[in-house]
Amino acid sequence: MEDQPRILVVEDDRALSRMLVEILESVGYAVTTAFDGQRALHLGLTQEFDVLLLDRGLPAIEGLDVLARLRSRGVGVPALVLSALGNPSDRVEGLDRGAEDYLAKPFDVDELLARLRVLRRRTIREVPVLPVPGGMFDAAGRTVTTGAGAVVVLSEREAALLEELARRPGQVFPREDLHALVFPDADDDGVVDTYVHYLRRKLGRNAVLTVRGIGYRLGRQE
Repeated sequence: MEDQPRILVVEDDRALSRMLVEILESVGYAVTTAFDGQRALHLGLTQEFDVLLLDRGLPAIEGLDVLARLRSRGVGVPALVLSALGNPSDRVEGLDRGAEDYLAKPFDVDELLARLRVLRRRTIREVPVLPVPGGMFDAAGRTVTTGAGAVVVLSEREAALLEELARRPGQVFPREDLHALVFPDADDDGVVDTYVHYLRRKLGRNAVLTVRGIGYRLGRQE
C-alpha cells in the first residue's frame, strides 16, 4: 500500500528484529531492517522513512553515532531509541543526541506502538518555517539556517520549544505553560529551563529571553 508509513528497524538481535517486523507489519507499517550501524546509516541517507526504531549496541557503528551522523547530514526522520541501556543518564544522552523518544528493554508492545503513533502524528501535522533570532527555523526539519548560511540541527524537544515560542513571538510564556505545552510527560520541574539553556547554547544567548518573575519569550531579531 502506498500510504503505509515506512519504518527502519535497526536491531542486531535477529530474533527480536523478526518479532518487531511481525508486530509492525500487523499494524500497517512497511518495514525495512538493518542489523548493523553501517547498513542503517546507508539506508537512512539513501531512502526516506517516516520513523526510525533504533537499538544502541550495534556492530560497526553505535546506534547514537548513527543517529548523530544522520542528523549532521540533515536527515530529520523522527527516531525512537529502543535499548537495554535504560538508566536516566542513558535516556538523557539519547535525547540530547537527536532522538525524539527513548524506550528501555524489556518493553511493552502496546506502549511501543503508542509511542510510534505519537511520532507519526508529529510528522504529519503541518509545520512552518518561522523567523527566529539570527535566522529561519524549519520546524519540519528541526533546523535553523543562519544569515551566513550555517545550519544548526536541533533535537526534537529543542525544536518543539522553539516552535512554541516562535509561533507567538510577542508572547511571554510562564514556565508552567511551556511545561504543559511542550513537555507534558516530563516530571522534572526544571525541564523548561534546561532546554532554554540548550537553545541558547546552540543559537546564542539572545535566542530566548528571560522575563523576570514570569517565564520566557522568543528573543529579539538582531
